[in-house]
Amino acid sequence: MSTLRVTAERLTIHPHDNADALELAQVGLYRAVVAKGQFRTGDWALYIPEGSLLPDELIAELGLTGKLAGSSKNRVKAVRLRGELSQGIVCLPQAVNGVDLANAQDRDFAGELGVTKWVPPIPVHMAGDVIPAADLIRWVEIEDIKRYPSIFEAGEPVVATEKIHGSACLFTLVGGEAFVSSKGFGSKSLALAHNPKNLYWRAIESYGVADAARRIAEILNADRVGVFGEVFGRGVQDLAYGANATGERVGYAVFDVAVVSPEGVKRWIDQADLPDLLSKVDLPAVPRLYEGPYDEAALMDLASGRETVSGSSAHLREGLVVRPAAERRSPVTGGRAIAKFVSPAYLTRKGGTEYE
Repeated sequence: MSTLRVTAERLTIHPHDNADALELAQVGLYRAVVAKGQFRTGDWALYIPEGSLLPDELIAELGLTGKLAGSSKNRVKAVRLRGELSQGIVCLPQAVNGVDLANAQDRDFAGELGVTKWVPPIPVHMAGDVIPAADLIRWVEIEDIKRYPSIFEAGEPVVATEKIHGSACLFTLVGGEAFVSSKGFGSKSLALAHNPKNLYWRAIESYGVADAARRIAEILNADRVGVFGEVFGRGVQDLAYGANATGERVGYAVFDVAVVSPEGVKRWIDQADLPDLLSKVDLPAVPRLYEGPYDEAALMDLASGRETVSGSSAHLREGLVVRPAAERRSPVTGGRAIAKFVSPAYLTRKGGTEYE
């Protein structure tokens, strides 16, 4: 999931072709449905992104009682309104009356509005006893390209891999000790105690990830190795890719590797070099769908369609993860230059799960 921030944004207003009383307010590349005449192009308003949980009083103030997602009807989720995709909420709550939003672009309003990030519950087979793991290499939040459309430059060499709808599995090898974690636990520097029945440990042991990490350490003269893969299959999320996570061998594919040198310098393996490295250590990789110059429109189109993981186009594609061919930092996000392109059909599917 992306980082949660409620921010002040300058709007561009577009007509809604299928509703006389509605318009579309654009923030970045997102568009959110608003009442016609509520805003004009150039106005400033707050943008509350998908994956936000709103307090009851704010929901009532915005006239959204009973209209949001989740059992408590308090979660912001992408929806189609009269045929148009609406992502997030554009609003001017009373809490910002008198605030000069044009000069508050660096301010996060989430705290004062009581908006929090939605964290899905963890199923029993994906949970377990946890232990401290200060040396665990954490995964990063991947921002949506629609929120930060200037992460990449036109024509920049990039690699697009298929975004698999599973659960991120973090593995770190340091000093001969192995740490296994999920994205959620890993963000707190916690690892899962060894349990052969645990989903993540089953994936690590089934695919020989520890041995592969030892070989990576030898090849790259690293003191610490992080292997980041997606665990998937029936029993993990609603999209299964023809795999069965409750069977003997769960689906697993690697999307990133990080190493830390003896001098303590961490680096992520360039996407241009990652396939060869994974081949040498016999680890499966997520499918590569594009390598070439950055083309926003083409990648937006490629994010939709059918998945390629199963080899049988079993269901819709979640989207893409795009990175530069050569790893670099982004001045836009202050972290890695990496972004997700999400399929609209995935966002609005029925009965979807989002376990971390």
